Amino acid sequence: MSGLLVTGTSSDAGKSLVVTGLCRALARRGVRVAPFKAQNMSNHSMVCRDGTEIGRAQYLQAQAAGLEATSAMNPVLLKPGSDRRAHVVLRGRPAGELRAGEYATGRTHLAEAAFAAYAELESQVDLVVCEGAGSPAEINLRAGDYVNLGLARRFDLPTILVGDIDRGGVLAALYGTWALVDDADRAMLRGYVINKFRGDADILAPGLAEITARTGMPSFGVLPWLTDVWLDSEDALSVGAWGSAGTGSGTDDGSDESSRLLVAVVRLPRTSNATDVDALAAEPGVDVRVTRDSALVREADLVVLPGSRATVSDLQWLRSTGLAAAVTDRHRRGAPVLGICGGYQMLLSEIVDDVEQDGGASGPVAGLDLLPGRVVFGPEKVLARPRGTWRGHPVEGYEIHHGVVSPAGGEQVPGGHRVGSTTGTIWHGTLECDDFRRALLTEVAASTGSSWTPCRDAPPFARRREGMIDALADALEAHVDVDGILDLTTKGRA
Repeated sequence: MSGLLVTGTSSDAGKSLVVTGLCRALARRGVRVAPFKAQNMSNHSMVCRDGTEIGRAQYLQAQAAGLEATSAMNPVLLKPGSDRRAHVVLRGRPAGELRAGEYATGRTHLAEAAFAAYAELESQVDLVVCEGAGSPAEINLRAGDYVNLGLARRFDLPTILVGDIDRGGVLAALYGTWALVDDADRAMLRGYVINKFRGDADILAPGLAEITARTGMPSFGVLPWLTDVWLDSEDALSVGAWGSAGTGSGTDDGSDESSRLLVAVVRLPRTSNATDVDALAAEPGVDVRVTRDSALVREADLVVLPGSRATVSDLQWLRSTGLAAAVTDRHRRGAPVLGICGGYQMLLSEIVDDVEQDGGASGPVAGLDLLPGRVVFGPEKVLARPRGTWRGHPVEGYEIHHGVVSPAGGEQVPGGHRVGSTTGTIWHGTLECDDFRRALLTEVAASTGSSWTPCRDAPPFARRREGMIDALADALEAHVDVDGILDLTTKGRA
């Protein structure tokens, strides 16, 4: 064994999902397997135990494989700061910026680091399951590619394509990908998996047979739409991430409106670590809606300002849309508001950011002034896994930020402070702590007159995440030829 590359016909086709499921399915079989993504472009990241930063998806995939996550699993992480630049995280540490004009030509050193990380992982496990990025048919970027077929060619990795049938045109996407790449790259493509199918898979059979006849790529199976799987995403907040997922959000459990809680999560232009609210959505009787509707922000039981990769810019947008006024109105009425990391920074009196924003030094900027204090951004990034308590409940999270907050009053909370019903914390991940989350929501219910109470029979959030990983692996075993995919890594290369 050596390695396998899972790539897709587009972004969000299901590459992360398939890699996660394969890692768990193969680990169950006794295969020492590790996930790998040479380059990830995402503002959703996680801090490993060793203090390095990688993409959330690779952190979850390591969990699926039964391994401690390390920076070798995602050696290059690009965090978009604007439409024309990205902050580079190299082997888990900040490493400058990449401008739009450098994307195709300025990544040689990143490729070398990624290849070295792959070789490091390959020497430690039986099999490395690699995840591609975007589409391997982005032929305008092929010369500098080291995450898709460039990686496959470097390490002779058999490659499978994942196509999302839910968005339509999957047969054209599969054939088009195969047709666009050159002959040497095409030889790496060994089969495909259809993802997100609803209905009778037999209907697909003639189309799949024709794709195989034209390309020589066999179908390894058709994954159904998995209603109970909503794993950590690399992409921005997805409105549909929870609503039909059998979670607390959007489900009809027979309770009346007075016993439910409505949480409005503001969709910021540069949202980061949106997975912070997943645990809220998993709570029975809690409806989570991602929104830019100021009326909903005013009316919800709880409003969450999530993390942001560009705090000052997103704060300006918040003001321009009228959402800032809606949040301020909530504070005046004593309606609950929660700011996390960048969202917390926006709630402060003053933001001093001379290093992060486009256009150079910005100087002091007035925050919403709902929490007394200021935040000063510095060149050094804080990466940590802190622990604390709140009203007797254990709380732990993780920190990824450049801004250092200095509170000037209010009640101390883990990673931040609060005034009245407005709370801010620099810590991500705290809502995954079950007792803390339920105590916070109980307080929200009391302040809004809701009769909501936590369901004590609901499983812990960590168990739910493990259950989803297992459900994903079960689905692959039931609907995908996992043995056939594994055979690709043990047979001689064609």
